Amino acid sequence: MRYVKWTFRILVLAIVGGFLIYTLPSNDVVRIVGSEVRRVEIGPNAIFWAGAEPTDKNAQNRDIKFISAVYESGRTRVYRNEDTGWGWPPYFKFDSADVQAQAANLTSNQSAPVWVQVRYYGIRSNLFSIYPNVLSMKKVAGPDVTIVPYTKIGIVAALVALVLFVRWSLKWFWRNRVDPIVDDVASAFETADDRAEARMSAARTRFRGRRERFREWWVELFG
Repeated sequence: MRYVKWTFRILVLAIVGGFLIYTLPSNDVVRIVGSEVRRVEIGPNAIFWAGAEPTDKNAQNRDIKFISAVYESGRTRVYRNEDTGWGWPPYFKFDSADVQAQAANLTSNQSAPVWVQVRYYGIRSNLFSIYPNVLSMKKVAGPDVTIVPYTKIGIVAALVALVLFVRWSLKWFWRNRVDPIVDDVASAFETADDRAEARMSAARTRFRGRRERFREWWVELFG
């Protein structure tokens, strides 16, 4: 049973951790090398794409904006640029066209690099064709700039505080509301058991008394 409990806890932590890693915003410092619009077939990985544009009648085959970038190390990075709208995650992004224009304006080459901080959410998977979605971007001084993820820290801290508060509330509720009721019920059962035992004992005493009187009557009558 202990292994089942720990397995369940680890599974829950893995699911919550994966959800937070995908949903919370992250930052890259990269060099923009290109931007384009491609027609993409939305397949089984549709959950990792934003909703279709209101004017796009074919939700399974639509135009997607992409932004290509390169890290200082030379490793490539490809982002998608989609509006989140009013859906999940709640970034309320409606300016994907402006972001695409900004990416085109910040495009640079290796000889004259322009370093850009890209804020995004999501993950990149070549196997499942999953791309992180750009939220915003801005020019920075260089690839070594320090970026403190205040939003992520604040959200994680708030979630931890919420979990601790809920845990404390449940323990308080159980201690002050449930335990007294359980104790009262247990006391009632114990009292009922004591009364039943007393009645049983009294019944046994009466039975023994009647049996003795019957025996005396029998002996007196028949010798």
